[in-house]
Amino acid sequence: MEFPAGYYQDNGEFNDLSLISGQQMQVWVDYDGADKLINVTLAPIHVPKPMTSLLSLRRDLSPIINENMYVGFSAAAGSVVASHYVLGWSFSVNGEAQALDLSRLPKLPQIGKETSKVMTIGLPLMVLFVVSVMILGAIYVIRRKRKLAEVLEDWERDYGPHRFKYKDLYIATKGFQDQELLGVGGFGQVYRGILPTSNIEIAVKMVSHESRQGIREFVAEIISIGRLRHRNLVALLGYCRRKRKLLLVYDYMPNGSLDKYLYNQPKVTLNWMQRLRVIKGVASGLLYLHEGWEQVVIHRDIKASNILLDAEFNGRLGDFGLARLYDHGTDPQTTHVVGTFGYLAPEHVRTGKATTSTDVFAFGVFLLEVACGRRPIKHGHTEDVILVDWVFSCWDRGAILEARDPKLGLEFVEEEMELVLKLGLMCSHANPLMRPSMRQVLQYLEGDLPMPESSSIGISSAGSTVGHREGFDNLAYSSSVAESLLSGVR
Repeated sequence: MEFPAGYYQDNGEFNDLSLISGQQMQVWVDYDGADKLINVTLAPIHVPKPMTSLLSLRRDLSPIINENMYVGFSAAAGSVVASHYVLGWSFSVNGEAQALDLSRLPKLPQIGKETSKVMTIGLPLMVLFVVSVMILGAIYVIRRKRKLAEVLEDWERDYGPHRFKYKDLYIATKGFQDQELLGVGGFGQVYRGILPTSNIEIAVKMVSHESRQGIREFVAEIISIGRLRHRNLVALLGYCRRKRKLLLVYDYMPNGSLDKYLYNQPKVTLNWMQRLRVIKGVASGLLYLHEGWEQVVIHRDIKASNILLDAEFNGRLGDFGLARLYDHGTDPQTTHVVGTFGYLAPEHVRTGKATTSTDVFAFGVFLLEVACGRRPIKHGHTEDVILVDWVFSCWDRGAILEARDPKLGLEFVEEEMELVLKLGLMCSHANPLMRPSMRQVLQYLEGDLPMPESSSIGISSAGSTVGHREGFDNLAYSSSVAESLLSGVR
C-alpha cells in the first residue's frame, strides 16, 4: 500500500512532505480493535495531529497480538541510502498515547552540514597542507643536492681514485657535527668519520684556502704523498675539494695525538718504554721521507700534536698538509716560512727555505719535548723559557737528567734518557752543518753508532747557548710572516 507523504489540514487541503528533507516529523499509528482499523497519520513536528489520517487499513490483529510481547520499529528505504532517527516515542494500550514533550527531544544530528563543512573547509586545508609539504620537500632536496653536489674541474679527473666525494665525507662525519670533532689544528678542524660504503674509520681534516692560486700544484703533491707507505706514517687516503675548502682524508688513529699524553696533567701518561718506541718509530718514518722514497719529502711540521698513536700506541707521523716534495740531488724551491713556532730552524726563518736539515731541527725539539714533557716555548710572566736552552743549561752544569719529565719518576733507563736529551740538543743545533742526518739519528737511537763527543758536535758552554738563542731571536723577529694554506707559520 503506497501513498505520497504528507498531511491533511483541517480544511481538507493536502500538504506534501519530503522524507529526505532532514526536517523533523511526527507519526501517529492508531489501531481500533473494534473496527479492526489501522490509521497512520503524518505531520511536521510542530503541527498538531491532523484530524484526517494519511493511510487507513482494515486488518484484524488479534491473531498477532499476544498478552505479552515486544513493540519496536523497523523501516525500509528501498534502493535509496538514507538515515532515519527516532528522537522520541510514546505507546499506550486501551487508550490514546501520551503526547510527546517536544522541548525535551534531542537535536537531530546535522550529518549533511558536517559533511559539507568537511568538504568546504577541511578538504582545501588538507590539500594546501599536502602541497606545502611537497613544496618544502622539493626545496629541501634541491638544496641538499646543491650542498652535496660535486665541483670537479677538468684537471682533477686525472686524480679520480684519490678524490673522495663530498657527499660520502659529509655522511661519514654526520654533517661535520661538533660531536665528531677530534681537534683543531693550525689550519682547520679534524673530524672522525666512518665511510658509508666500506665502514672504514677515517679522520678528515678540513682546511680553508682563500685563493685558487697554487691549489692545483698543492693537490698534485697531496696525491703524490698519498702514495707513501710506511708503518710509522699516517696514510693519506685522498682529498676532496669543496668551494673554498680542502678536505684531507687520513687513516683514523684511535689513541689520538701524542701531545695529550704529555701536557696539562693528562689522565694517562706514557711510560719511558712507550715514549722511546714512539721516538724510534717517528725517526724511522722521517728517514723514509728523506731517503727511502722516490722523491725527498720535507714534512715541515714535526711536533707532538702531529704524532698520532695507533691502537698499540705506536707513533705515526701525520698531517702532511705542509709537506713539500723535490727530486733527489736537487735543491728545494720553498721560499716561504711555514711550520710552528718553537720548531723552526734559524736558517729557515732567515731564508724561508725548508730542507731535510730543518726537519731534523724540528725532530730535535720533538725529542726534548717527549723526554721532558714540556712545550718548546713556555710562556712566563717576565720572559719565555725556550726548551732547547733550558735543557742545554741542565747539561752545561752536568745535570742533564734533571730535564727529564718528572711524571716518569725513576721509571726510566738513565743511559737511554741521556742519549735522547743529548741527541735532541745535537739535532736542534743552530748550525745546520752540525746536525746529523735522520739515518745517523736512527743509528744513534738503535745503538748502531756511538754518539760523538760533545765538543766535536759543537755543544759547549762557550757557544751553544748563543747559537740556540740566536735561532729563536730570529724566529721572534720573523713572527710577522703571514699565515696561509700553502705558506704560513702556525
